[in-house]
Amino acid sequence: MKIARFERMAHTQRDYHRNHQWRLSKGGLFIPHSYTYTTPDGLSWWDDVGFILNGRRVMVWWQHPRYLYLNAVEERAQTLAGEDPGGDWLIEGAIKNYRNVSRSRKKVVSYTCREPPEAQKQYYEHYRQVREQVMTEGIDFNGAHPAFKRERLWWATGVDLVAPLEVRNESELASVAALAKCLLLGRTTLGAEFPGYRYGRADWLAEQPKRSKSGRATTQP
Repeated sequence: MKIARFERMAHTQRDYHRNHQWRLSKGGLFIPHSYTYTTPDGLSWWDDVGFILNGRRVMVWWQHPRYLYLNAVEERAQTLAGEDPGGDWLIEGAIKNYRNVSRSRKKVVSYTCREPPEAQKQYYEHYRQVREQVMTEGIDFNGAHPAFKRERLWWATGVDLVAPLEVRNESELASVAALAKCLLLGRTTLGAEFPGYRYGRADWLAEQPKRSKSGRATTQP
């Protein structure tokens, strides 16, 4: 049985794709990010990719499970560090910078922020130390596992995908698109592709040397 709302949405998706140009690679993928500075053995965190399926666009928002784990680490560090005492210090007391737009009129074009108060500086240092410790030791977190969610949008099909793939070049990104397509068509499941997979503290600690080598907690495309 066809659902009228879904039929209308499919129609608007096809119309949007037909009337709006989409810059695709030779392999037929929408690739919004560059891999010029991505190292061949680096850790992957998140990426986006698009492709066309049945005359409609599919947009995939992919995350590695380690990125979910990183977010949990950041939340734990924030909890342990306590509430930020600074309030709106960044905005309060800021100096307005104006630009003349006529002889009698001017408008604000930027703000000069004041120095953070001493209490704020002490909090930042405390948070930095707490975060470094939590990043080094890791945490017990069971939520970093593969996941797939489909969403119907008026202009495309959106896919939120969590899968333990590495994406450091366009070829590896194509694997994300291929997996998403197979999941949408029901040709496979995450359980079949990654049986029993869960990213945890042991994985986080094992990857510590690579994170230290890069000098960054995350690597974005």
